[in-house]
Amino acid sequence: MKLIQSRDNAFFKQLKRLAESGRERRKSGLTLLDGVHLVEAYEKRHGRLDDLLVAESALAGGEVAAYVGQRPVTVLADALMRELGLVDTPSGLLAVAPVPAPTAAVDRKKDAILLDGVQDPGNVGTLLRTAAAAGVTQALLGPGCAAAWSPKVLRAGQGAQFVLDIHEDADLPAFIADFAGTTAVTCLDGATPLYEANWHGPLAWVFGAEGQGVRRELIDAAQLRIRIPMPGAVESLNVGAAAAVCLFEAVRRRLS
Repeated sequence: MKLIQSRDNAFFKQLKRLAESGRERRKSGLTLLDGVHLVEAYEKRHGRLDDLLVAESALAGGEVAAYVGQRPVTVLADALMRELGLVDTPSGLLAVAPVPAPTAAVDRKKDAILLDGVQDPGNVGTLLRTAAAAGVTQALLGPGCAAAWSPKVLRAGQGAQFVLDIHEDADLPAFIADFAGTTAVTCLDGATPLYEANWHGPLAWVFGAEGQGVRRELIDAAQLRIRIPMPGAVESLNVGAAAAVCLFEAVRRRLS
């Protein structure tokens, strides 16, 4: 068991770079997982991780101590764990993990979620989590989206990344052009109310950034323009909430 108490430690400096720099994560092919839930989900899908880091105070007992058991760990002084700044309240457990490659190529005959310029990490993680919960198995993130394997997106995804095939920097117009099912985009102009819309076969939903929405190019390319009826006094929904409504309407129809 190794104890790190100095921010000048070389390994801690590497952790700091992974925590703060998307370029470093892409270059090294590594990311950081925070919390027992994410570490456990990763290990169930991709195998045992070698680099576990535990906050000094977490060794006293509780969920983290129980999870690591007798496994070799690196102990970080609590102040250093907080300094990494992955979350406001660190769980006490971090892991250095290789970023998994998609287990399958893009499949134009299967349900998909397409994200267009969604930059907020919390929204990207929520969208991936919602898609996974609805039974979608592939996600295509266009250029400009928050990185799916960044610590904040991982935290918001709560394990969704480990059950989805995620394709980043994807060519969304090309996917839509060749998709074998129905492509649907949420927008307002010329849109059909969600509960009146008809679709068939595999379904690919396109969701865009909060303020900007989906690019006109993708709106024009999609087969369906969908709006969510909102009889209340609020005119719009968070993109995560809108995606949940749409994805689970598709689930409801398939289960009916």
